[in-house]
Amino acid sequence: MRHSIQLVSLAKNGALEKLKAVRANSPVAVRGKVKAKQAKGSEMEKTDPWEIQVDDIRPLNDFPNDIIMKSDTVFAPKQRFLQLRSDSELRDALRFRAQVHNVCKEELEQCRPPFVEIETPLLFKSTPEGAREFLVPTRKRGLAYALPQSPQQYKQILMASGIPRYFQFARCFRDEDLRADRQPEFTQLDMEMSFATGEDVMRTVEGIIRRLWSTLMKDPAPSGPFQRMSYQDAMGRYGSDKPDTRFGMEISRIEHLLPVDLVSKITPLALPIVEVFRLENNDNDPAAMSEFISQFLDSPAGVPFNNNPEGGPGIFVYDAKKPLCGLQPFGFEAAEYLEELLELDHGDLIVIQAREKAPFSGGSTPIGDLRRALHSAAVTSGFKPAPIGFDFRWIVDFPLFSPSNDSEPGQGGAAGISSTHHPFTAPKTAADVDLLLIDPTKVVADHYDLVVNGVELGGGSRRIHDATVQEFILRDILKMPAERLADFSHLLEALRAGCPPHAGLALGFDRLVAVMLGKESVRDVIAFPKIGKVGEDPMVKAPSVMTKEALETYHLQLKE
Repeated sequence: MRHSIQLVSLAKNGALEKLKAVRANSPVAVRGKVKAKQAKGSEMEKTDPWEIQVDDIRPLNDFPNDIIMKSDTVFAPKQRFLQLRSDSELRDALRFRAQVHNVCKEELEQCRPPFVEIETPLLFKSTPEGAREFLVPTRKRGLAYALPQSPQQYKQILMASGIPRYFQFARCFRDEDLRADRQPEFTQLDMEMSFATGEDVMRTVEGIIRRLWSTLMKDPAPSGPFQRMSYQDAMGRYGSDKPDTRFGMEISRIEHLLPVDLVSKITPLALPIVEVFRLENNDNDPAAMSEFISQFLDSPAGVPFNNNPEGGPGIFVYDAKKPLCGLQPFGFEAAEYLEELLELDHGDLIVIQAREKAPFSGGSTPIGDLRRALHSAAVTSGFKPAPIGFDFRWIVDFPLFSPSNDSEPGQGGAAGISSTHHPFTAPKTAADVDLLLIDPTKVVADHYDLVVNGVELGGGSRRIHDATVQEFILRDILKMPAERLADFSHLLEALRAGCPPHAGLALGFDRLVAVMLGKESVRDVIAFPKIGKVGEDPMVKAPSVMTKEALETYHLQLKE
């Protein structure tokens, strides 16, 4: 909270004239007597109880005339320091962030046995874990550090070093395009536990969340173990591996019901999977629903769904006044089935979407993205009420490996697959270990993500603690070349020395604070965030152009 105090000046000592001469927003030094205010009752409760009777006032710095600073002034990102000064909500968010930090630290240090806070280096080496790295060149020709994507390897080495429980508020760096919930440099609450399973980690994290909510939030703290949902179930029912389940709109497969001519109208695919969900119309007004969906599909948010190469969505409004309630293209039997499956009512929207017949991979499906975007638009336009509360759940049983794609660097292997989480995640069961030799794409990982209201708060896993198994995954499953495998020699040596079973997790600290405060973007809980696709800080003008002298110092040259 920002404190203010009233200055009282008497004309006879000359301080009043000095006070009048001070420009607003200027820092001053005041000499005088602190006295209790004379206000009483409710008036006193709304103000600071003290005032200063001014003897002398002296400006320390003069606020310039060319800067306009009013209560409604909107400051550009390059003036973040002025925004911080004028925006009490932003300052309160930073104070709240500090409180969250302290509560998390207290909870972990009060565990038995307690977690030990240990800092790990920021100057690391380039290793193919899955995300694109930032490199830091050195004056030694050809040598560079890499900023860590996470402290993953260091914390596993700490487990091999005899540290039973570790945590840190770690700075992490990933060279990725920015989104509302992503920055090129971010903070995560990182933790690891030796002689532990994923169950132990999940219980510990649930304790942190419960303590945060009971200490800092008006909403009740979650009680009992958090619900769990498998990756396959989440992708099938909600089209996302971080589903917001509060607003329903569950997805079902219906391709076996549909007439061939209807399928051919919505997709060029020969044997697609076709899925459906319902958007409920609270006002039972088909005309209003038709207008809403037309506006959405014509908006920038909706246009990408029309341009889906696998086919745009099929849109139907359930209208009890029309033949077959507006579902004629489905045919009598399919329409009747949909009515029962979706519990349709007058004015409801039915959305169908086709996709290629293939196992789930990645974080979402086309209909899952459409479900989320459509509900968001309905809330923004006032067509639907915003969901309330916090729905925490664990998403578990992810595939250990996923198909490689050109947009992600992966681990640089030649197998055509990459680790879904990172290459240090253990298979879930003994049967999954056996599957490594038969079909790695069917192996289930002992990997768990904490999700709330459609936001992934963090992810973790039980780790591979055996050097032989870890080397087998890197060399024989991912098919890393020898030079890339050598990048992990430090970790393999630590595991070979006798590393206990261990598991851990990292909570996205910026996201956690943003969710607690109901902020749409993590920028609203970071003092000096980056913006734009390249992660620019316009206030300090970073990144900056490298000078000729710097290029020479670090043995670099620019490529046209």
